[in-house]
Amino acid sequence: MPLVGTGSVVDAAVRTGLGVGAFNVIGLEHADALVAGAERAGAPVVLQISENCARYHGALEPIACATLARARRAEVPVAVHLDHAESEDLVAEAIELGFGSVMFDASKQSYEENVARTRAVVARCHDAGLWAEAELGEVGGKDGVHAPGARTDPREAVDYVAATDVDALAVAVGTSHTMVTRDASLDFELIKRLDDALSVPLVLHGSSGVSDDDLGSAIRSGMTKINISTHLNKTFTESVRQVLAGSPSLVDPRKYLTAGKEALAAETARLLGVLRSPQDATA
Repeated sequence: MPLVGTGSVVDAAVRTGLGVGAFNVIGLEHADALVAGAERAGAPVVLQISENCARYHGALEPIACATLARARRAEVPVAVHLDHAESEDLVAEAIELGFGSVMFDASKQSYEENVARTRAVVARCHDAGLWAEAELGEVGGKDGVHAPGARTDPREAVDYVAATDVDALAVAVGTSHTMVTRDASLDFELIKRLDDALSVPLVLHGSSGVSDDDLGSAIRSGMTKINISTHLNKTFTESVRQVLAGSPSLVDPRKYLTAGKEALAAETARLLGVLRSPQDATA
């Protein structure tokens, strides 16, 4: 199945009231496992490569080319997305490499600078046929959209979307990045207000901290693209740790990484089931 655009996957989910899983790639093992999980679930998936991931690999191109190649061989629709890019140069490289979408993050900047930089990046993406996501951030603050207690104001969000022409908006509704417990408290009323006010899909970052029940409630309230990274990394690492603890003399990485991949694929399939059946989500 050919590589698909993130926009087509998200738009289809909006029409049907379902959620889209957007899961982060760390290495090729992650890309393999995430695609395998999506194939088991018979569901589309968005593979996300962050600026931090590119930095870990020394450059965007190696991990991007591997992930794009894996996506092209998938049996379900797979999109490849640049996540939390703060560099316009990295966005340009992603466009050249064949990404389907970009999330440009200027949320730590002043509102005026955020708008100016995001508008320019969105225009560049649209010229190249890419879908673009952004964050409004905490207006007047320096900690971005996921600062403790930050909440997106619907009126400001409407103005921001109009000023930037962005295709989707990441909003602050109670989540936080890198949570290892699933006890985040979401503001479902705010999600509904944002969904009513905006004409673009809403994106929930920091979803690792959200329970299955609340993921379903968030989607029913108006969320569409659900970003999950830390929870899946935890799943992968716990499985590898168990194998190594049980086999102290094991030195072949394929043996323990295979266990991590299997655990990650299984949890990917399960989460995609939750996101695509929000009315049935259980903790």
